[in-house]
Amino acid sequence: MLALLKALAEKSGLAASRCPLCGQLTYDESGAPCQACARSLSPRTGGFCPQCGEIFGDDDGVPTTCPDCLHTPPPWDRFMFHSVHAGALRDLILAHKFGRSFSNARLMARLAEEAFARHARRVPDAVVPVPLHRRRLAWRGFNQSTELGRALGRKLSIPVQDRALSRIRHTAPQTRLDHTGRQTNIKAAFAADAATVKGRRLLLVDDVYTTGATMRECARTLNRAGAAAVDVLVLARSMG
Repeated sequence: MLALLKALAEKSGLAASRCPLCGQLTYDESGAPCQACARSLSPRTGGFCPQCGEIFGDDDGVPTTCPDCLHTPPPWDRFMFHSVHAGALRDLILAHKFGRSFSNARLMARLAEEAFARHARRVPDAVVPVPLHRRRLAWRGFNQSTELGRALGRKLSIPVQDRALSRIRHTAPQTRLDHTGRQTNIKAAFAADAATVKGRRLLLVDDVYTTGATMRECARTLNRAGAAAVDVLVLARSMG
């Protein structure tokens, strides 16, 4: 009887869900995108630096360490990301962060989990989201990095230490600044709780990596507080 009712509901459209990207009707209760949008969200598998994710070639190119990372290795052990911050992935992230499309959160969490599964060599001791300053948090109402971190914590069955790292200085939005300005803007903007991070392997999580200024400052702060290792995971890597 239940199977018959479900079939009738699907046929009538009452049980249909919608693709979180294009809005097309689907019958996938997991919140997965339609087939066309799923193809547009394919992971980046080549043509990038494995240390910082810098995009340098076609998707089928062999991952190769970039000159900057050869000269000055980043302050983390491993870098993980899903794909380039463009197209459908960029739209998904912006709609969630600024358009409050919370229905996208489940899909973003799935992409983050898949990125971790592709790149990770070890399960960390804890997840640490990149924090927002309390003024920015009050304005936005939520921290998208914390939401991603909680999803990963549940998936990996490890704690999410959302107070291990705090933003102690309110800074101008990084998107308004050039490369040099971002480095200066974010310097000494974070503090770590040494009692929480000392001796632990941490997974630092954010939604987008642009110039890397924020992630580098966060990782350095965790390292100075005694973290045993820091890995980085972001959903999207900017092209430049």
